[in-house]
Amino acid sequence: MSMKRRDFITLLGGAAVAWPLSTNAQQAESKYTVGILVAGNNVAELTTVVAALRELGWVEGKNVVFEPRFAENRLERLPELATDLVRLKVDVIAAAGTLAPLAAKQATSTIPIVMTAAGDPLGSGLVASLARPGGNVTGMSLMAPDLGGKRLELLKEVVPRLARVAVLWNAANPYSALVFKETQAGGRTLGIEIQSLEVRARDDFDGAFEAARRERPDALITVEDPLTFSHRQRVADFTAEQRLPSLHGLREFAAAGGLLSYGANLVDLFRRAAGYVDKILRGVKPADLPVQQPTKFELVINLKTAKALGLEVPATLLARADEVIE
Repeated sequence: MSMKRRDFITLLGGAAVAWPLSTNAQQAESKYTVGILVAGNNVAELTTVVAALRELGWVEGKNVVFEPRFAENRLERLPELATDLVRLKVDVIAAAGTLAPLAAKQATSTIPIVMTAAGDPLGSGLVASLARPGGNVTGMSLMAPDLGGKRLELLKEVVPRLARVAVLWNAANPYSALVFKETQAGGRTLGIEIQSLEVRARDDFDGAFEAARRERPDALITVEDPLTFSHRQRVADFTAEQRLPSLHGLREFAAAGGLLSYGANLVDLFRRAAGYVDKILRGVKPADLPVQQPTKFELVINLKTAKALGLEVPATLLARADEVIE
């Protein structure tokens, strides 16, 4: 079920109306409509876009209206939700992840689309070039070079005898597929065997967990995407039950009980995406806005989980952490 606009605005809370306007606030009397398209159900991060737009002078009910659509991980609904936003003639679509902007692009070639954090915009065909995206799509990329290899190196610092790592990833997501391939390449370099745990829907997790039980890997890596994010607590509970060290792409996994998380800072990407929405509403063409890559990454360590697993986290790694959960 897609979220209604009034429910989304209610979710923002009373604090939303108290945010101050910037000095260069938009004073136009005309009201613009911003569509928000999400493959999963993670609303919290999308509120960052709304908050950032407010700071840029875009006030809900005054000069902008938000039309959120959440597919709740029912990916077959994305084309329908994207078409609905096109039917409403929104002025711009902010689309989260990779699959949502792909659905939006298939639905319209004229309405500007801003990717808030797309996995692999170039490889998935969202843009023709990062520097010159062309067409009606631009925004933020979640991808960073050698992300898979870096995550294996971090795990190896905590588990020096790391020999086999299981990777839980959504095989229906081009970004997840790319990160999995990078992790395989990193595994070959480091001499670590990589086991594939593919999921495509909520019903696939039990089978993936059973495969991990059979193979008994030394650690688990979860590739971040709307599907795995929605089931982060199940993943954390499984790794705790199996006493399995784990690394994940987003801090919320570590907060749920995972050992480590390392990936792009989504809050930073979402705020920068809001800047692109602002520019487009003020007349800039998406084709003239280059796709931006992550510049901020965050490492989160759950010391409570490390102690439960009997692992000692090196002081050098703790010193590099952006957040330590105790």
